[in-house]
Amino acid sequence: MENIRIDKITEADVTRLQQIAQETFLETFAHLNTEEDMNHYLNENLSISKLTAELQNEGSQFFFAMDADTIAGYLKVNTGRAQTELKDSGGLEVERIYVSKAYQGKKVGQLLFDRAMDMAKTMQAKYVWLGVWEDNHKAIRFYTKNGFEPFDKHIFKLGSDEQTDIMMKKTL
Repeated sequence: MENIRIDKITEADVTRLQQIAQETFLETFAHLNTEEDMNHYLNENLSISKLTAELQNEGSQFFFAMDADTIAGYLKVNTGRAQTELKDSGGLEVERIYVSKAYQGKKVGQLLFDRAMDMAKTMQAKYVWLGVWEDNHKAIRFYTKNGFEPFDKHIFKLGSDEQTDIMMKKTL
């Protein structure tokens, strides 16, 4: 979509970030998980205090995909010690790319992904990596199409449910 712009998110945007984060997480995963596990994740991982702490981490950056005044999706990337696992100064982690259901299929996810790749090139990263739930086939196809390959697995805890994420990497 040619009208979409990518805006950096600041602490002043934390309420709007929480709204789109919770909305898109529910849209993406609610039908595959229990209400209890979903509520636990939203309350623990996408609370105002948790998101504020993430925004204050100098190794993390967030971006909104904006369609005029409407948030279409968002991106979170991590570098250095802010990365959830590898913590390698040569890598950039794409921790979250989420797009509102109303904007899916309109290349918004690709725009957010491209922003992450531009950041990786600017910082001269050796690779970009991410974790994606093994049951999120749509996302796995997206990342594979964009040159990512599986290299490991890790456990992602959603409430009381231990789920397996496929870790994927693209060497630059």
